[in-house]
Amino acid sequence: MPKSLSISEKTFPLQYGSPALPDHRSNQTGFHRRHGSLVPQSPREPLEPRCSISEPDSEASQPKPQPVTWLSLPRKDQLAILFFSRLVDFLQVASLQAYMFYQLKSFDPGLSDAAISSQAGILQGCFTGAQVCTAVLWGKAADTWGRKIVLMVGLLGTAVSCMGYGFATTFWQAALFRAFGGAINGTVGIIRTMVAEITKEKKYQSRAFLLLPMSFNVAGILGPVMGGLLADPAMTLPGLFGEKATFGFDWLRSYPYALPGVLNAVFLTCTGLLVFLGLEETLPSRRGTVDYGIQILNRIKTSVGFGTPVAAIDYTQFEASADLQNFEPKPKPALPVGKLPFRRIWTKNVIFTLVTGAFFDFHLGAFTNIWSLFLSTPRPTTTDYRSLPFIFTGGLGMPAATVGFATSILGILGMALQILLYPPVHARLGTLLCFRFFLILFPVAYFFAPYLSTLPSSTPAPDPASGPFIWIGITFVLLLAVSARTFTLPATIILLNNCSPHPSVLGTVHGIGQSVSAGFRTVGPVVGGIWYGQGLEHGIVGWAWWETAMVAAAGCVTAMLVYEGSGHEILLEGEEDGAEEVELQGLMRESQREREEGAFAEREGLMAGDEGLGESSRMGSLEMRR
Repeated sequence: MPKSLSISEKTFPLQYGSPALPDHRSNQTGFHRRHGSLVPQSPREPLEPRCSISEPDSEASQPKPQPVTWLSLPRKDQLAILFFSRLVDFLQVASLQAYMFYQLKSFDPGLSDAAISSQAGILQGCFTGAQVCTAVLWGKAADTWGRKIVLMVGLLGTAVSCMGYGFATTFWQAALFRAFGGAINGTVGIIRTMVAEITKEKKYQSRAFLLLPMSFNVAGILGPVMGGLLADPAMTLPGLFGEKATFGFDWLRSYPYALPGVLNAVFLTCTGLLVFLGLEETLPSRRGTVDYGIQILNRIKTSVGFGTPVAAIDYTQFEASADLQNFEPKPKPALPVGKLPFRRIWTKNVIFTLVTGAFFDFHLGAFTNIWSLFLSTPRPTTTDYRSLPFIFTGGLGMPAATVGFATSILGILGMALQILLYPPVHARLGTLLCFRFFLILFPVAYFFAPYLSTLPSSTPAPDPASGPFIWIGITFVLLLAVSARTFTLPATIILLNNCSPHPSVLGTVHGIGQSVSAGFRTVGPVVGGIWYGQGLEHGIVGWAWWETAMVAAAGCVTAMLVYEGSGHEILLEGEEDGAEEVELQGLMRESQREREEGAFAEREGLMAGDEGLGESSRMGSLEMRR
């Protein structure tokens, strides 16, 4: 009797082959996932030879893939929790920017505006600088202990820092609490990791990862409004928080800038509680462990009538059933998989993805600072020293309220583009092409931005620049910048997620990415401000803009060396055989299911056959398939 072959030893005809391993994955160290050499070319073809009278083999006979919509996203409840987690996390940063200058002024009214501006830069750097030091550690912790616990620690720890910052009475107290908030906050990388693990299929990633920039834009619109209204509420809202008003508490007058911090702390704490009760763990090694938060939520649902206890099912009667004895065999349990060593994380794709992300975060941070400075810089009263196209100086001289309105256009345009334009364009171009193509818009926007000061204004200098030409120019520059950011920001998240060489280090890779991002978003505004000051000293206001454009152009070059990985390019010892066997069994079951679904669809008249086939041929094919 011939020896039977195991699944992993079976051979298949050459016609079922698939393309060889791409070059960019052939020279990695360690074992690599071999592209499906056992995968049938068509999901309608069987794994074993069978007879058929005549069967359509056209694309029209195959079921068309359903388009991905917001409603088709998997686990929308989990994605909603992650959306709110990112929203409240950035809300505390955005609201702080609205009143930071005035709070620092209240610490020492005798300080000059220049000194306060320097303190504001240090305060912002305390948060992101601390993130640089701890983001990788939080990523490793998430890969070891689980994503959920690290996210809860980040949200609750940031709530404590917001509360402390609101009641600070000196600059160093404020700096200490901001540094503490940054050090304990590893939420960005964790949220990205969990979104990736919830939406494993790449077809969902474009919309799922778009939720994070959307939360960024929503917080960017709501945060400054909330911070501006609630800072020193006894002055801004005396009817509610005045001395004799309903909420005119003494502590609001003693600590006039505490209310925004208290409200942010409440938002963060409530979201942390929501994560504890409703968010499911996504780390593969922690799945199936006891989750007390989920258990408490289930008990609450049951007690209020929204859940019904389900009795345990006795599966022994099914195991003895003769009808199920011949069912397909149970797959072998997955082999234990180790963790990729830290030194092997640094593949070429990971390095170039991080370098491109560093350029990206640097010029985004520089743009944010330079843009607000440029809008506020006084207009020159004379043009004697102007020599176009490069030698000219001065900004638009706008007041703070107008600067805030002009800046809010970023968030409004970003929301509109993300909802209406991003999904169809991404579906047509794909992640990598979207990223490379729209990166080019950044240096274009930065190059033209300083020329806004040369446009005709309806008001003479030194009054604030105004008129149709000014606002058309502002809209043009912001449209370029926002379009570029809308299409590239989600792509940076997807590319970073997919460049991970192994699932066991996904959280670590996102932690490294967050560390790099925080570092260059800290350096970008500082260097951009230095460049801007140097340009004003030499009468060339465009100096900072054009330097930033060169950095953005360098990012376009390194982006050509980035490719979209699979997220699992290296197989560890003992993982290769088990992965192939499990993958093959899944392919066999999927192929069998699709054949049965296709036959059922044809019987019901839901799948069109070739028009040239006669009725007898189609019926004969169906009979043979039965």
